[in-house]
Amino acid sequence: MQTLVVPLIAELPRLLHTTTSNASWVITATLLAGAVATPVMGRLGDMFGKRRILFCSLGLLIIGSLVCAFTSDLVPMVIGRTLQGGAMGVIPLGISIMRDEVPAERMGSAMALMSSSLGVGSALGMPAAAYVAEHTNWHALFMGSAGLAAIALLLAALFVPESPVRTPGRFDVVGAVGLSAGLVCLLLGISKGSDWGWGSGTTLGLFAASVVILVAWGAVELRMEQPLVDLRTTARRQVLLTNLAAITVGFAMYAMSLVLPQLLQLPKATGYGLGQSMVVAGLCVVPGGIVMIFLSPVSAKISAARGPKVSLMLGSVVIAIGYALGLGLVHAVWQTLIVSAVIGGGIALAYAAMPALIMGAVPPSETAAANGLNTLMRSIGTSTASAVIGVVLSHMTQPLGGVPLPSMNGFRTSFVIAGAACVVALLIAAFLPGRGARTPATAVGATAVDATDAEPAVPAPAASVAAVSGGPVPSGAGFHGLVRGADGEPVGRATLTLVSPDGRQLGRASSRPDGSYALDAPAGGSYVLIAAADGHQPQACTVMAAAAPVMYDITLPYATGPSGLQVRGTVRAGEGRRPLADARLTLVDATGNVVRTTTTDPDGGYAFTDLTAGEYSLIASGYPPVATALALEGRGTDGFDMALAHPAAE
Repeated sequence: MQTLVVPLIAELPRLLHTTTSNASWVITATLLAGAVATPVMGRLGDMFGKRRILFCSLGLLIIGSLVCAFTSDLVPMVIGRTLQGGAMGVIPLGISIMRDEVPAERMGSAMALMSSSLGVGSALGMPAAAYVAEHTNWHALFMGSAGLAAIALLLAALFVPESPVRTPGRFDVVGAVGLSAGLVCLLLGISKGSDWGWGSGTTLGLFAASVVILVAWGAVELRMEQPLVDLRTTARRQVLLTNLAAITVGFAMYAMSLVLPQLLQLPKATGYGLGQSMVVAGLCVVPGGIVMIFLSPVSAKISAARGPKVSLMLGSVVIAIGYALGLGLVHAVWQTLIVSAVIGGGIALAYAAMPALIMGAVPPSETAAANGLNTLMRSIGTSTASAVIGVVLSHMTQPLGGVPLPSMNGFRTSFVIAGAACVVALLIAAFLPGRGARTPATAVGATAVDATDAEPAVPAPAASVAAVSGGPVPSGAGFHGLVRGADGEPVGRATLTLVSPDGRQLGRASSRPDGSYALDAPAGGSYVLIAAADGHQPQACTVMAAAAPVMYDITLPYATGPSGLQVRGTVRAGEGRRPLADARLTLVDATGNVVRTTTTDPDGGYAFTDLTAGEYSLIASGYPPVATALALEGRGTDGFDMALAHPAAE
């Protein structure tokens, strides 16, 4: 979608029967819609199900593509391109689903490739779009994008399970409107500034409005109990610096897409243009996309061995080297292939490292929103590149037949600016937290627990927890972080319980007065982490342990009322939601103790009765398990149904 209409830019005014300025809205509309949709779709995915919102994003892409395929007028085209922009949320949603579903040993390479697909799609999409635009009716471009989106939707429906990880609460409508307004003002000023004039009242007014709106939005978000974007999490050094680096790397990526195709298509009469067709120019950026595909797993291995910080820094260096080569290696088509491949390799290394950095600093319940914000930062980088490089090439020209064309000095200046952006990314990445030294795992942290053992495992001893950076950290596999209330204040003496997918208690710990905690895991793998504290609703989430400690912060909403005495419901499974017999259920009280277990009857029904007052967490075994916090009132709760995407019994 980013490069779909690039080959048509020069022809859009004629094809849509409009002016050049109006035709530019075909590109701007997708940019603005994507910027708004990315964080919003991420938050909705965290709340209502990532797979469900993934379907919505792909549905918008299909509808938008069909609208564009059957019109030659400006307004419907802009509407269709706006709907297509809604699909930008697919990337952060996909990364977040992977965190919840993919086994730990495959997670790094899977997320790296998904993250790099932002660059891969741009590189591979341009020659395909150029070929279609040059040899068929231009409407076929949008029929093709509708078909690809339909295939993606079908495959997602068949093979992508729904994640059980949820962020309870209401959607922050005020936050969504405020963020959308601020981003629209900012990106509209960046993308249209060259048309309206950078010093015009409209452009400066938009920039001023964006500052005012975003500052006010931030103040409101800090006061919200369940904000669209958790600014406290975003302000953490690792998240903040990664997002800043995303802007600069996004700038560097898009600069290549803007400069190389123009240089390749300029006539040879200029003395430096290579006189290639639109299709050949598109094919010359394909090596960058291919290199991204093959280097993404390499980036994951570097991140696993040396840390994602090293991968991000290495990627920034490689991109800068690519632009340095571009200062001299642009006199033949084969030379541009080398430049494209080197820059593409650097982008793969850098982009692949970003999800690992983000998800190492945010809880699983916020991964889609956090990755959505990171994707948004990349979009801001590409938008800024479009504006800056456009200004450079439009002002540094030389005439040919009375027509001003970008000069070679203009292209070289663009390379220098893009290379400087990589240097900035390198400096930002240098201040990211490095991989901390780990002490050898103790026997408790390294020994697997027998899941068939009838008795709960003994919690890890205090000696196996090291005090690092002001808070406890497990010595091996496990989890650490902060327990906060809905107001952001630390919650001390909260009980944290680690439960296996089949409901066995594996370990317990209590948070310190400052809210910090550490909890050892028997080994890497999937677990359910339950947190409970007096005056707060318990929370239960599926978490993935790795060889190194995983940071996981927990927010406990305040309790809303008294509990009841019983809970009944039905467990269903699969897409058909059929009742599931013999499903194992575990009930955990507010202090983290496993108080009751049961299995469902032949009709999928279950019941827990004679319960004491209190709040509970209910865990249903499956792959992945489903953990739900519940509060019982009056006589109890009937119809508390649960759905498993992949039951353990199947």
